[in-house]
Amino acid sequence: MAAARRVMAALAALLYAGLLLAPTRSTREVSARKYPDRRPVRFWHMWSAEWKDVVDQIVERYNRSQTRWELIALSVPSTGEVQLSDTKFLLGAVGGDPPDVMAQWNPVIPTWADSGLLMPFEELMSPEEKAVFNREAYPIVRKIGSYKGRTYGIPTAINAFAIYYLPRHFQEAGLDPDHFPTTLEELTDVAARLTRREPSGSLTRLGFLPHDWAHTAPLFGGGFYDYATGRLTLDRPENLRALEWLVFLRRRVGFDDFIRFQAGLNTQSFGGGWPFIGEAYSICVDGQWRVEQIARYAPRLEYRTAPVPPPKGGVAGAGYSNGNFMVIPRAAAEKQGAWDFVKFWSGIADPERAAEFYTWGGWLPITDRIARAPAFRTYL
Repeated sequence: MAAARRVMAALAALLYAGLLLAPTRSTREVSARKYPDRRPVRFWHMWSAEWKDVVDQIVERYNRSQTRWELIALSVPSTGEVQLSDTKFLLGAVGGDPPDVMAQWNPVIPTWADSGLLMPFEELMSPEEKAVFNREAYPIVRKIGSYKGRTYGIPTAINAFAIYYLPRHFQEAGLDPDHFPTTLEELTDVAARLTRREPSGSLTRLGFLPHDWAHTAPLFGGGFYDYATGRLTLDRPENLRALEWLVFLRRRVGFDDFIRFQAGLNTQSFGGGWPFIGEAYSICVDGQWRVEQIARYAPRLEYRTAPVPPPKGGVAGAGYSNGNFMVIPRAAAEKQGAWDFVKFWSGIADPERAAEFYTWGGWLPITDRIARAPAFRTYL
């Protein structure tokens, strides 16, 4: 109840400020119906540009695969730290006019589930479907969408993060690109040798751009949540060491210098404007989807990948993983149609058919059956 009151208070403040109006039935996504005899299933997602094209292909494939529902997609982009898509969803859910299904990647499930806004998938799955999901989905897949023992999100892709680096920069600095650092301490030293500045002192190239605290803490043996007790563990010593290392890196290049350098880059680009493609970073940590983007926008770029090394005494192979997942609002009008689409895209219904979707977006599959499907094996 406390969480629900906080959500309501936040929404009231937004409405008062006039930042976003709740969707009404007059603005529902019912225009340009291609299949007016079917029941409409409204689908909101946050992809734009080339990613929207991929989603549109999946939606069209779904609509051609059956004759009962028409999936109607709406892109509600979420830019940087401004999560207007989340706000639009909350306003719609509280106002009784939410989408029937929404694709997410933000950590919204605990708050939204506690507020009673989400439908547990256990209430939609048949016993057979539940058994298949629990048996075949990777443990991380089940973990991403679960909260308090119930499944509120079904992933349609898993993200893995790794080092991307430019061997030419290594060679220019007298470093061997065939021997990437195996400890975070070595990587810290290499980063300093790769960083470049103008005579004025302004940064022209950053030797290493790490990911955020959540991605870094596992390398030190840390973590922010104890699943056994349900308690936050932000103050663990391992987390503190990870944070201290991130602060050290930023302090070494200069806080103001870093901010000015980043301000001149398109850091939100998911296309050819990605700063790594422009060689603004010698080393960075990013997701697997970048492989597809480099192949498309910079096919001649020579780059390599490597695991993110742990610090001495840390945890080798540790890291952070998240994914794209589907949620169905408790107030959705077409829950069964929404669930049918989730099964279609995720591969729960047909792994071999869904394998092709994962190749379109450069996404990692949620089960072995999808990973072993001919379409995905050919893609690899």
